[in-house]
Amino acid sequence: MRESPPTQEEPSTSSAVDDSNSADRVEDSQLFLSVPALNQAASYLAQTASFLTQCLPVPGYVGLSEEDQELVTLPSASASGRLSVQTSSVEPAATNSSLGQADSGRSPSQENTGQMVPSHVFQNGASLFQGLVERARKTVRGSADDIGWLQRDQSLPTTEDGTARFLEILDSARKNEHKLPDSVVYLLVPGLFSNHGPLYFVKTKAYFSKMGLACHIAKIHSESSVSKNAREIKEYIEEIYWGSRKRVLLLGHSKGGVDAAAALSLYWSQLKDKVAGLALAQSPYGGSPVASDILREGQLGDYVRLRKIMEILVSKVLKGDLQALEDLTYEKRKEFLRQHPLPQDVPIVSFHTEASITPSVLTALSHVAHLELPIAADGNSTRIPVLLVARYGEKSDGLVTRKDAEVPGSVVVRPERKLDHAWMVYSSLKEEPGDQADTSQVCEALLTLLVEVAQKRRHEMAMKDE
Repeated sequence: MRESPPTQEEPSTSSAVDDSNSADRVEDSQLFLSVPALNQAASYLAQTASFLTQCLPVPGYVGLSEEDQELVTLPSASASGRLSVQTSSVEPAATNSSLGQADSGRSPSQENTGQMVPSHVFQNGASLFQGLVERARKTVRGSADDIGWLQRDQSLPTTEDGTARFLEILDSARKNEHKLPDSVVYLLVPGLFSNHGPLYFVKTKAYFSKMGLACHIAKIHSESSVSKNAREIKEYIEEIYWGSRKRVLLLGHSKGGVDAAAALSLYWSQLKDKVAGLALAQSPYGGSPVASDILREGQLGDYVRLRKIMEILVSKVLKGDLQALEDLTYEKRKEFLRQHPLPQDVPIVSFHTEASITPSVLTALSHVAHLELPIAADGNSTRIPVLLVARYGEKSDGLVTRKDAEVPGSVVVRPERKLDHAWMVYSSLKEEPGDQADTSQVCEALLTLLVEVAQKRRHEMAMKDE
């Protein structure tokens, strides 16, 4: 029989796992410290792993049926917390006798020291433990590997920077130099929870009407799924077109931009002669880390009841569909865009901003996007932290990262002015400082830029045809 190597020279299971993940642990540990809820997850995983290692020994195991079966010695639960591994090979003929001699020569205290189990049991246990480690890493990293996936996809068309031209148009609009044509109808598509914000886009519609332009607000159920809202927007476009015989320019904010883009992706064959272009403002076109961290398995929603709270909020309180939020997760956005990409001949403008994280901004976002619900009998309440994106250190408007708001192939507007995600909503409730453009003027500039992009696109296509 070969001598087994000394126990102290064998790496423990936990050490092996630590070594294989050493490259990621520094970054992951920083994320752990940034989100208190993750510490609860880590504690839970540690307890589960400890329980698992205690359950690995198989009491009453006798005999081996395979040749050269490796044996693993595991300590009892009362022994050291670290696993020691011993392997040995035995001859088939001597298997039972060897075990019998070993049993007869041991004292009762030695019998409790360790138990002989087949190595495949240990390997299965190690595999389960590794699965727990991977789950912990997944929770720690969250959506870090998904943010900006559209920009990393080399098969998608590149974007064009239209910021400078946008600022020129915006400056002209503030000087009452308006260039929007009346040959089209303007359709504004609000975002999630817009049904509970009666002033959403109302000021902008009145502003357009004073310029003699036909403007409508899509009265969709914003808490419905993307596919359902896409169908309703398609019907809006057709109704407007057949009533006015004018093409439609769309501007969608937040989820409204995602819904509008889905309408063009799903029904372009029916809408291509009726739509002149689409502008997306602060829209999570690539997905939302907030939605993903709340709803995705293995994320924060598993540990701090966010998923259940959102289900109650959307389904019971707002009478909506939780699918509305699920459709904004990275998994759902990737699946949808790969099956239904935007047609390349649609003129697109993307607009995104970065929030200035100050107490006033946090207060404004809290009123617009935070929800506080009572939890069960103790009367305590739980606040839903919609600013989870802060954990990733990405530039964002507080809810949507700049990277995820850029539509491939679009003309992108990246203003330096600090604007949070709720600005499109609460800006309608107050006057902007004299040196700053308001929501209506920004929308006008975006749509004017979109008209120019469409004109340039038509000119290029005409040149190709010639």
